[in-house]
Amino acid sequence: MKRKSYTPEFKSQIVLEILKEEKSMSQIASENEVHVNQLHKWKTHFLQEMPQVFEKQNKDKEKMKADYEKQLDNLYSEVGKLTTQLSWLKKKSGIYDD
Repeated sequence: MKRKSYTPEFKSQIVLEILKEEKSMSQIASENEVHVNQLHKWKTHFLQEMPQVFEKQNKDKEKMKADYEKQLDNLYSEVGKLTTQLSWLKKKSGIYDD
């Protein structure tokens, strides 16, 4: 007999339904054809992992900010280099900016 596989979306939906506490675990298990013990495991796992969701969001934001700042520094560096090259070329060619 093949084990049943559930998507993360399905598990999330079930855990949210459990957390609403509008129905009993047995009722939710029966309606979704999932054993009550499995629901307890999903709920426990979710509650244990929940703080990491917020940590990940903060890390993602910090990484995006660091990447943005690095890109900005690179662009400023490139602008400075090009400005210096342009000034040098103008000086060498006899073109002056008034």
